[in-house]
Amino acid sequence: MAGPLRFRRSNADWTRNRVREALLAPLEDRFGARLSEPWFAVGDDRYDAVRLEMDNGDIALFCFRPGRAYWLGNTETPEPLWRTNKETFSEAPDPVSRWAQRELTARIEVTDPWLADYEHLTWFFLPVFCSKDGRETTRRFFAEDAAGFPDADADAGLSFYESLLESGRLDDDRYTMAAKLGTSAGYDVTRMRATMSEFTVAKLFVDAGLDFDPEVEQESGHALDFAVDGRLVEVTRPEPPARRTHADHPVAAVEETGRAKRSEQLAAHPEAALFVDCTSFTDAEWSAVAAERPTVGHEPTVVFRARPSGHIEGYRHGTLPFDLDGALSTA
Repeated sequence: MAGPLRFRRSNADWTRNRVREALLAPLEDRFGARLSEPWFAVGDDRYDAVRLEMDNGDIALFCFRPGRAYWLGNTETPEPLWRTNKETFSEAPDPVSRWAQRELTARIEVTDPWLADYEHLTWFFLPVFCSKDGRETTRRFFAEDAAGFPDADADAGLSFYESLLESGRLDDDRYTMAAKLGTSAGYDVTRMRATMSEFTVAKLFVDAGLDFDPEVEQESGHALDFAVDGRLVEVTRPEPPARRTHADHPVAAVEETGRAKRSEQLAAHPEAALFVDCTSFTDAEWSAVAAERPTVGHEPTVVFRARPSGHIEGYRHGTLPFDLDGALSTA
């Protein structure tokens, strides 16, 4: 499976003639391709640059100077670039990275202007929005499932996460967090909703002014979702009853999801806090959970539901080792 979009760095010498022969020709034979000028200039005069656009909608960018070149594309990689090192947007030289992201963002402005309206969200998820396998599924998820708010429109859902991402707090973890949304060609709405739960919990931490790190590897072999002031946090998201074969009541859905985590990450790390995200529940389903306040057999646990307005409410069992400082309203 292809991962999030990364540059391939070549240390060979390239010319426009070699680009046509070694890169364009095999893509033209395979997909139908054309070479065109880039929409923007690389902010380093040493680089020449081209765009390669395929008839199937694939795109690649290539910039080159003597002894150094960078390829970025969601198409089949031509053989001369197979054994090259990969670099993220933050690892590549700043002028090259800014140029490539500008090119890709401008293309989204043409193909998906509704998405480009959310500047920070588009920038953050660019490595998956433009990935080889995930470009259609991720955009579909944001459009049709409102980024994980199944009872809201896309504008409301995207605005919620735009407010988080414009804080810049997750910028250094861009590839780690964005890649969790997925680069699979299959449309797995359950997995993508679960990924956005981690962003929702990150918003709680940001709003509470907490220091945190995502995706924390442990000696047990598990990677827990966060460490907050050094304390571990795991996030889970029950599917609403209508989408479950068992646990057809919202309270049972919360309890079953909690039990699953207790037998996995929490079994190895019982000191971790568990956050259970009920954002997929309807108003009536959430009201039933909030009224009964089910436990999941683990403390501390926070059970919550977020709304696109930015309001997040929930309840707790046990004492959290950090203060959410008003970011979570009591259900």
